[in-house]
Amino acid sequence: MTGPRGTGAGWRGAIAAVLDDVPGLGFHEVIAESIRPDAVPEPLRRRDVVVHGVRLSLGSAGGVEPARVAHLAASAAATDAVLVSEHVAFVRAGGLEAGHLLPLPRTREALDVLAANVARTRAELDVPLALEPIAALIDWPDDEYGEAEFLARLHGRTGAPLLLDVANVHVNALNRGRDPRAEMDALLAALPPEAIAYCHVAGGAEHDGLLHDTHTDPVPDAVLALLAHTVAQLPTPPPVMLERDGRYPPAGELRAELAAIAAAAGHPAPCGAGSGAR
Repeated sequence: MTGPRGTGAGWRGAIAAVLDDVPGLGFHEVIAESIRPDAVPEPLRRRDVVVHGVRLSLGSAGGVEPARVAHLAASAAATDAVLVSEHVAFVRAGGLEAGHLLPLPRTREALDVLAANVARTRAELDVPLALEPIAALIDWPDDEYGEAEFLARLHGRTGAPLLLDVANVHVNALNRGRDPRAEMDALLAALPPEAIAYCHVAGGAEHDGLLHDTHTDPVPDAVLALLAHTVAQLPTPPPVMLERDGRYPPAGELRAELAAIAAAAGHPAPCGAGSGAR
């Protein structure tokens, strides 16, 4: 399977100049809904790219919207993407837009919906589609499966690899009073190692006693430790990407954060030798 390599970063206009000046950075991930296929920013042509969708709503029982699938495919083609990713979630139902990634009930019916929507989406893509479980503040009361079994069944049904968000595992576990390492171990035990396409890490914030996956704070040491724990159980270090979506740090701090992620993931530091260009 084609895919990203090494340590990467989410491409955002506010930090594009800093990221473009980091030698050895492995790849960029760009939000599909933030770009126009006919006007791809030049920095996205200098490194491998993953196109990451946030509005497709793979969990919608009414199916995915053809125009959104077409935009995702056009964005992937325009950036010469090595991979496309989207979420195991829904954002619309009954003609209403939530404006937020919402969790699916872990049921047989939800698996049928996901499998159909994944197949519909992949039919227009020239590269693989990876699926990302989300950070969620609730679980549905009629869940038939735990998350690890649900994701294993989803992988078995679709063959789609997983975008493993280490920060999401951390947040979900702590919000439910569980051990993040135990939750990660259960997930890795349920899936073959080759099912992990790449990983996300990010920082969050606490509000009213709950952790939120905000992407606006530095990656905490606990998430870096969970990343290192995860990598130690896999045959080879997976690609890992930093998500930052606000409160961007100074350039030196951002480079240091990328170096810390690379160290936890067992990658060469992206600030080392090498151009990182395609």
